Amino acid sequence: MIVVLKHGVTEEKKAQLIAWLQALGLKIHISDGEFQTVLGLIGDTTNVDIDLVESLEIVDSVKRVTEPFKCCNRKFHPDDMIVDVNGVKVGGGNFVMIAGPCSVESEEQIVAVAKAVKASGANMLRGGAFKPRTSPYDFAGLKATGLEYLRIARQETGLPIVTELMNIMDLPLFEDVDVIQVGARNMQNFDLLRELGHLDKPILLKRGLANTLKELLMSAEYIMASGNERVMLCERGIRTFSDYTRNTLDLSAVPMLHQLTHLPIIVDPSHATGIAKLVPPMALAATAGGADGLIIEVHNDPIHALCDGAQSLRPEEFDELANKVRAIREVVA
Repeated sequence: MIVVLKHGVTEEKKAQLIAWLQALGLKIHISDGEFQTVLGLIGDTTNVDIDLVESLEIVDSVKRVTEPFKCCNRKFHPDDMIVDVNGVKVGGGNFVMIAGPCSVESEEQIVAVAKAVKASGANMLRGGAFKPRTSPYDFAGLKATGLEYLRIARQETGLPIVTELMNIMDLPLFEDVDVIQVGARNMQNFDLLRELGHLDKPILLKRGLANTLKELLMSAEYIMASGNERVMLCERGIRTFSDYTRNTLDLSAVPMLHQLTHLPIIVDPSHATGIAKLVPPMALAATAGGADGLIIEVHNDPIHALCDGAQSLRPEEFDELANKVRAIREVVA
């Protein structure tokens, strides 16, 4: 349920209404906009007398929310969420480019790539230290050592680091990570999501290979309902009957999600296509379609990459793409 307050309501009257609603056993999500305040009522609202609430002098309107997701619902939070990552803002008109290798392979590799992507305009550095692989025989990351190399790259460049957490047990190692990524395979790892909800740290939540938008939003709800509202969603392609690309990039998800939620939407054209030559056109399409950012794999030697070299851009290719993205942004801004 949503209670929209009239413009100019005093803090005292607003606090009295909130206290009364909380006494009914409800959690109240407060969204203060420029022209109105929206109270999102979370919990069992069957005991709330809508007519009584609507008759109050300070209340403009009362609406029921039929969607199962509440905290991440745009009806609860009409204005775009802006997620601040150590000074890098994402959402609300702020566009971010996250770039780096699929996996951290050495200190020299990650530092070299970090310097290259920063020179091209990247705002954050991605790199996998813990890698979920389909085959148990594939390279699965350097783990704690990889995290240390990422921190060194951050120290060298100033770029905030984005890396994937796979297991709750490893959470203490991620204390100094700027953005924790939840991979597609863990999108419905609800115990992990609840735990991330207790952190005051940005979370990049990737859509699962075969999950609907509603399921993606419900996973975001797990994090936000536990207290952490600093969530970014990522469209990274879904499994379809297509046999020429790794996945199918669902670009329609971007404008649809913007209608449903106030959270920033990031697009990953690298995992979506699996083919380096397809990454630039899909990245440009995502930018034109209203994405709040891109996460792109960049490797200084893709042929010899230990993970996903086929979908990785070389630094000079990323530089060319970054220039085109900025040109598209000027058109659509």
